[in-house]
Amino acid sequence: MPTLLLFFVVVAVIAGISIYGAMQVDRRRKYLAAWSHDNGLRFTDTNDYGMANRFPDFTCLRRGEDRYAYNVIRGVWNQRAIHAFDYHYETYTTHKGRRQTHHHHFSAVIVTSDVPLKPLLIRPERIFDKIAEFVGFSDINYESAEFSRRYHVSAPDKRWAYDVLHARTIEFLLEQGDCQLEFDHHHILAQRNRRYSLPEIIAAATVIHGVLDRLPEYLVKQQRGET
Repeated sequence: MPTLLLFFVVVAVIAGISIYGAMQVDRRRKYLAAWSHDNGLRFTDTNDYGMANRFPDFTCLRRGEDRYAYNVIRGVWNQRAIHAFDYHYETYTTHKGRRQTHHHHFSAVIVTSDVPLKPLLIRPERIFDKIAEFVGFSDINYESAEFSRRYHVSAPDKRWAYDVLHARTIEFLLEQGDCQLEFDHHHILAQRNRRYSLPEIIAAATVIHGVLDRLPEYLVKQQRGET
C-alpha cells in the first residue's frame, strides 16, 4: 500500500474512532438526562466546581487539579437525597523538561444518610495491601474469609466498622459487584475509578441503600442519641 494512501487510511480510522466515541458520550448523556427526568431528579451537564467543597471528607474528590463534576444528577431517590455524577481532575508529569497533562475521569454516587455516620472505607483488596499486611500494617478483618479476601476495610473506630459490617451486610456486599464505599459523617459515596454506565449508577445507589437499610436498630438508636 502506498505511503500516502496508508496515511489517509490511518487518519480516517482515527477520525472514525473519535466520532464513534463522541456519539457514545452523547448517547450516554441523553440516557442519564431521560432517566433523571423519569425519576423526578434534576440533571445538568455543565461543569460543577463545588462538589469537593460540598463533600470535603471524600478524598477521591480532592485529587489533582482542575477538579469538577459534570453530568450531575440530584434529587431524592428511594426517599434519600442522592448526587450521582462524573468527575474530572488533572495530574501532571514532566518529561525532558516538558510538562504533560493527564486527564482522569470517574463516576461517583453519594447518598445522604438519615442516620449520623462515622468515617469508614470499604474498597477492593489490592496487591499492595498484601505487602502491607506482611510487614505488619493490617486492615480490619472479619470472620468471613471471602469478604476479608475481597475487601480492605479501614476506620478510625474499629467498633463502628464491626457494627456496620455484620453478617447480613457482609453477605449482601458479597452478592454485589466490587466497588469502593466511603463514609463521612452524613453520606456514603460509591465509586470504581472509572465512569459508570446508567445501570451501574443505579446498582451503586442500590448498594448504598442496602448498607443503610441494614444498619442494626441498636446502632441507629445509638447514633441518633436515643439510648
